[in-house]
Amino acid sequence: MDRNIINPWTWQDNFGFVHANQISGVEQSLLCAGQVSVDDDGNPVNAGDMAAQINKALDNLETVLAGAGFTLADVVRLNYYTTDVDAFIEASAAFGPRLGQAGCRAASTLLGVSRLAFPELLVELEATAAK
Repeated sequence: MDRNIINPWTWQDNFGFVHANQISGVEQSLLCAGQVSVDDDGNPVNAGDMAAQINKALDNLETVLAGAGFTLADVVRLNYYTTDVDAFIEASAAFGPRLGQAGCRAASTLLGVSRLAFPELLVELEATAAK
């Protein structure tokens, strides 16, 4: 797969995303369902802790990716849904470096929503990976 990152500006570098990933020669793609902060039995965990929920959702995303032979570096689109945009932005220091160290250069969207599947959930991550 060939990836061409499209960034007409540089301001996005402060937020850890790219404006677009132009991909060609894709052999495999993986469309992931939204991942949230739940344990192995599907029970919500880390109630009220945005940073912990984001990191648990990333753990779960990495588990799904690994199950198909992908890593965070293969993620080309990563959308964030949150019930509290301000808290999400404040927590970005808790997960931004993790994505950078993993080589994740995803095109992203951050959306504020009124509610997720379970009332205690604060964030959901939706990813598309390709290689």
